[in-house]
Amino acid sequence: MRLLLDTHIFLWVTADPGRLAEDLRLTLAVPENTIFVSAASVWEIASKRALGRIAFPLEEFVPILARAGFEPLPISVSHAIAAGGLPRHHADPFDRMLIAQARAENLTLVSEDAAFAAYGVPLFGQERLR
Repeated sequence: MRLLLDTHIFLWVTADPGRLAEDLRLTLAVPENTIFVSAASVWEIASKRALGRIAFPLEEFVPILARAGFEPLPISVSHAIAAGGLPRHHADPFDRMLIAQARAENLTLVSEDAAFAAYGVPLFGQERLR
């Protein structure tokens, strides 16, 4: 399984794993699964930290990814074009980028955000979002 974590899921994994659903915790622990964290999430975390809304050790981001066994997902030009062309079901540009990346890279998006379903992107635990 190839998964892309929404920013809040990544933050929960690293700071508050008790918030994760049991099936997700089990899935993240399967070594054959590839778990991606988008550069858009890094940007979102950095932006929220600069505003004082969250505390996160950005200087430790790469080692945190490595310890978790997660892969970074860069933003490509084609991702940016796709994100810019998405309908505005979701107002958050970071989330629209994650949707575009999940679609382009054939990834299953992991999020608790029910608004993602409007884009037809595969969602992990989709039955919980209804």
